[in-house]
Amino acid sequence: MKKPLTIPDELQPRNITRADLVITEGFGLEVDGRMKTVFPTLEAAQKRARDLKAKFPMLQIRVYDAAEKKLLELSPTE
Repeated sequence: MKKPLTIPDELQPRNITRADLVITEGFGLEVDGRMKTVFPTLEAAQKRARDLKAKFPMLQIRVYDAAEKKLLELSPTE
């Protein structure tokens, strides 16, 4: 016999990064004009951007600095 489904009293919070929200801290990874991921440091964001660019060279990838509110282009040598 199956046990009845129980619903917890409190739902667990989910850590979801939404693309339609503007980031206020850290560094965001913008792929083809859409914000995808947020990183705590510039180095981590740039490393991921270089890895993605090496794997998918046709993508336009930029790093967004939330503190200065600027988009940083990936240089061709990176």
